[in-house]
This record gives sequence, C-alpha cells and structure tokens, in this order.
Amino acid sequence: MEERRIIEESLSRLVSGFESLRHDGGFVEPNLDGTPGDYISFDGWEWPQGVGLYGLVQLWLARDRDKDLGAMLTGWYDRAMARGLPGMNVNTTAPMLALSILWRETRDPRHEAVLDDWANRVMSDAPRTPFGGIQHDVSDKVNSGELWDDTLFMVALFLASYGQAARRPDLVDEAVKQFLVHAQFLADRETGLWFHGWTFEGRHNFARARWARGNAWITACLLDLFDLATIPEAPACFLRDLLRDQVKALLPLQTDEGAWRTLLDDPGSYPETSATAGFAYGLMKGARLGLLGYQAGQAGRRAVDYVIRQIGPEGVVGGVSYGTRMGHDLQFYRDIPIQPTGYGQSLVILALAEALKQTE
Repeated sequence: MEERRIIEESLSRLVSGFESLRHDGGFVEPNLDGTPGDYISFDGWEWPQGVGLYGLVQLWLARDRDKDLGAMLTGWYDRAMARGLPGMNVNTTAPMLALSILWRETRDPRHEAVLDDWANRVMSDAPRTPFGGIQHDVSDKVNSGELWDDTLFMVALFLASYGQAARRPDLVDEAVKQFLVHAQFLADRETGLWFHGWTFEGRHNFARARWARGNAWITACLLDLFDLATIPEAPACFLRDLLRDQVKALLPLQTDEGAWRTLLDDPGSYPETSATAGFAYGLMKGARLGLLGYQAGQAGRRAVDYVIRQIGPEGVVGGVSYGTRMGHDLQFYRDIPIQPTGYGQSLVILALAEALKQTE
C-alpha cells in the first residue's frame, strides 16, 4: 500500500509539473516557416508535447477515464484547433497519437475529421527514403535521406493506432512496414541496441551512437505497437525477437543507481532520466505481459525508484536531456544540456502508470 501511495502522489505532482512548464526564452529554434519553435511549454504543438499527451492519455485510461484528465486532454486539443494546426512533418505528427486514442474512446466527430486528414497526408505527402521509410523531416530542418529511431514513436504508432480504431488496414500495414524498414538500418547487429540514425547519403549510421532515449523510443514502441493494433504474426514474431535482443543488451548497462546513461555503452556520459523512464516502462510492461523475463521486470522497478528520486518538489522531472539532433560524433551527445521538458514528464508518467499496475 505504501508503494502505491508513493506512486499515486508522484503521478499527481507530475501532471501538475507538466501543466506548469513554460518556455523561459532559452533554446530558441526558429522553424523553416519563420515561426518560433517551442519544445518546452505545455501548449506548443510539437513532438515533446505529443509525447507528453501520450503519457497523459495512458494515465487517463489507467485511472478509468478520470474526468479531470479527460477535460485537460480535450481542452488542450480544443485550444490547439482554435489556433490552427501547423504543417505536417514527423515531429508535428506526434500529438496525433494521443488524439487517436482519445477519439477511439469518445468518437468525437470533430477529432475524426482532423485525424483522417492528417493520416491521409502522412500517407501521400510525407517524404520517403529508399525502401519507403518515412524521412525524418522536422519543423526546422529537412533531413534528406535520413531514418531516425524517433520516427517510429512520432509517426508509426499514430498510423497503427488510428488505423486500427478507424478500421483502415492500409494505415496499420504502413506502420508495420516502417518498423521493418527502420529495423533494417538502425538495429545494431553487433550489440542488439539501436543506432540513433541512418543516412542513405553516404550509407552510414553517423556517429554510430547507441543513444539512450532513441533506444527507449524503440523499447516502448515495440511493446505499444501490439497494444494499439492487430499485427500479422510473421512481423510480430520478428519484432518481439528484436525487443528481446535489445533488452538482453540493455540489462548489463544499467547503473548501480538504476539509471541508463545518455550513451548507453559510454561510462563517461551522464545518467539520463527520460530514457531511464522509457526503459522502466518497457521492461515492466514486457515482464507483465510475459514477453520479457523476471530480470527485466526487476530492472524496470529499480529504474522506477531512480526516476521518482528525480521528481522535484514542484513535480518537474530533472536530469532530462534536451531535444537531441543527429550527432556526427559521440561528444555531441555527451554535451547535450539538461532541461525540463514535456517528454521528460510524460515518459516518467508512463513508467509510473505501469508501476501502478504492478501493485494491483
């Protein structure tokens, strides 16, 4: 009971901390269209807010469709639609994932039209690499010929989720294809971990960085894909094996304190909270579903203890690395600054929502 009380209290503080995030004038990154980028505050429409909303909608489900959380989510999307949505790219697709789950549960017709239009534009307009991968173009940069781990979380999960809810198998098929294409070029055959990115312009994995948060996107994605859609058994079997291979490599790299470092296999890089939370979520969930073993579940619980210690008195998560572009050398990752963000809040929310299920 004491463990459950601590988790519930931490979750309440996290939600309050998420709502309080505001852009402080730092990290100004203008978009290609001249608008200012906002990767920190709660109300911006970008990938950090999208990941945050996904954490909140999962907590909303875990709390039996809590009315206050439901109003918070609906209000966020109402305000965004009143302002007008930005152009479509990989990162601006991220908020559509939580919206697809909200619509699946409520069938609000206002949301269906937005989701359908966005999904259609992803299918027809998103730039592609060779092999049909979705090119990782973002609001402030065109990344010609590049595949990134992040794309699977920001786009492929949305296609799977909305495709299943809207009975559109073409979208689910596309999501599966994206997982397979990205695995072909990003999964490291030597270790089982995943590289941050791949470029067809030179055909290489940049710094060959086994970046923690990128790997955490993969751990979470490889589990949540099966929650969001019905996947054919052949690719499902392959993707489950990829998950187990990654986890086998992850477990020995956990620090004594329960964290993972921002470069997983580099003891000189700093412990990073958002990735640790993502791994905690995936490891505990995988163990609960019988896809991963006892050791994975225990590692996830140690990681939860670590991330709870990183929650400040105002509910803001510390030790989170700022949004990370593609690095061409490993020092780039070691130098990424620490900054509270929506995705830091939400990945910890995901981890604690899963930890709550473990206490039931």
